[in-house]
Amino acid sequence: MGESLDVTFFGVRGSTPCPCDDNRRYGGNTSCVVLDVPGGEPIIFDLGTGLRFYGVDERCGSGPFRATALVSHLHWDHIQGLPFFTPLHCPDTRLDVFGPGEEGSTLEQSFDMFMTPPFFPICYRELVGRVSLNDAPKGGFDVGSARVTARPVPHVGRTLGYRVDWNGISVAYISDHQQPIDDPTRVDNQVLALADGVDLLIHDAQFTPEEFAERPHWGHCTVDYAIEVAHQAGVGELVLFHHDPAHDDDHIDRLLAEARDRSVGLDVGHVSAAVEGRTISLVPSDDTLAASAPR
Repeated sequence: MGESLDVTFFGVRGSTPCPCDDNRRYGGNTSCVVLDVPGGEPIIFDLGTGLRFYGVDERCGSGPFRATALVSHLHWDHIQGLPFFTPLHCPDTRLDVFGPGEEGSTLEQSFDMFMTPPFFPICYRELVGRVSLNDAPKGGFDVGSARVTARPVPHVGRTLGYRVDWNGISVAYISDHQQPIDDPTRVDNQVLALADGVDLLIHDAQFTPEEFAERPHWGHCTVDYAIEVAHQAGVGELVLFHHDPAHDDDHIDRLLAEARDRSVGLDVGHVSAAVEGRTISLVPSDDTLAASAPR
């Protein structure tokens, strides 16, 4: 058996941070998930308020920090943790950020528009550490020994989903996904390409059917639709993500129990719900290691 690819959740909410007693078990910070790649630098999915808690976690270490961040889109709940990331107060820190700019502008130009006075006291260039902002390349690119694939995902505004492949292990991150209003079984081909056969799918599951009926154009989907995506893609584990801020711990417990019941017989290995502080360790099998060994 080989070393594990560790996936840790630091922010699991959508829309707005909502820490309170009723949300204590699942957590109240917005989107931030970290992949620790053996022998390489961390890969961070999104820069929500959970990024602040990653910054003070022992996994960041005490020496120079290097990482790559993959931003799905530029809504507040996915970027507002950046200036509060403690390692960026150190001059040796380097954070390479990839993501989509808004239509007609680059990712760097987009950050220049919203992280600047009077909306924020400083611009990102005034952070002590170095932040490099890059438009995500179409298709795939390498981050150390991992292969990253970025593809467009239906949402409100330009949005990307990501797939990371390492040593025969695969993780897909589709945090915000607009469910089709007219056909709850239709899944975008780009989404299916990202999720196809992955060991772990982290997927938007913000709404109940009743909430989706009230907010069909908000850019999100139901738990049932997340299961449909996982079913069509044949994933190993589906992690329900981007919890609605109005859903307390008990509510998410109920949604998870219902999701597990519905997924029986649907070619989904396991269903769980994202919990802040949880780490999922994915270990290559002997067969995987043999297939990926150089010849």
